[in-house]
Amino acid sequence: MKKLLAALCVLCAAAQPQAQDKAQLDKARAEGKASFYANITAVEPIIKAFTADTGVTGEYTRISTSKFVATMITEFEAGKLMADVVQAPLPVLDLLKDKSVLASYRSPAAAGYPEWTRKDDKVQIFGIEYVALIYNKEKVKAADAPKRYEDLTLPKWKDKIVMPNPANHATTISWLVGLKENVFKTEAEWRTFLQGLAANKPMFVASFGPTPAPIESGEKLIAISMPKYIVTKAPAPLDWARVSQPLMGTPRAIAVASKAPHPAAARAFIDYWLSKKSMEMLAKDVGEYVLAPGIYPPIDGIKEAKVIAIRELSDAEIQKWGAEFKKIFDVK
Repeated sequence: MKKLLAALCVLCAAAQPQAQDKAQLDKARAEGKASFYANITAVEPIIKAFTADTGVTGEYTRISTSKFVATMITEFEAGKLMADVVQAPLPVLDLLKDKSVLASYRSPAAAGYPEWTRKDDKVQIFGIEYVALIYNKEKVKAADAPKRYEDLTLPKWKDKIVMPNPANHATTISWLVGLKENVFKTEAEWRTFLQGLAANKPMFVASFGPTPAPIESGEKLIAISMPKYIVTKAPAPLDWARVSQPLMGTPRAIAVASKAPHPAAARAFIDYWLSKKSMEMLAKDVGEYVLAPGIYPPIDGIKEAKVIAIRELSDAEIQKWGAEFKKIFDVK
């Protein structure tokens, strides 16, 4: 009898979260929709799946990282913020949190994520906007691709590199500083690397988005870019250099807006976003590096790569290093 009662207690406990989820989903359906403001791209399939699976309409608004904070703060202070859920790099969400734009919510769907991803009760980290060295595999043999970041300074890469502008692209600035803090043993070695990379005269573009095109065409041979383009640009002849050092990137995070017009729908959306189904779509269809356990993008060798989240830089640090990189790289 005791065993039976214990089993019933376990069943009741297991059923309780489901009942709570159903109650929340019923509220979400009554609200009708969830509005999603994000800087991430190519997520329309997840929005479509959320709508089909929950009966709650998902609405996606893409806002570039450079305009994200200004857009959100302006709408929030005017009492016209229509976002229920916001997604952006972690430093952006931290700024919004400081401005009281974010609400508290701990999603049960994040229970299996690494402990460090639950930054607080408002912000949940779900992935890393990882950066790697991408090359044209029809023009460059795997054996000739860089084995270390230092290899970017070799003379053979002169006039053959493309990268986001290190003077004003925040993620690239953070990545370069991340090399100093996580890869190079001394600042002197790091500065030697910067000087060598600058001497190879990289082509500068506005962001990561334009970096694959000159690699695909063969105009350039290697890019400081994102491995996800191997997936999203397929069948373009792209591969990534298996460097011996860690891949690094900015944490991607998500949160409920504090004055969400549809709060129950917002929570339902985050639960769905953090689910295994959504994270598999994000990894497999978009090539993103997600932190849901056991899920990896379909990129050869990426499962074995060490991917780490770099420290978030303050606005003052971004401005300081951007100004210094402008001089080092002779950005006009």
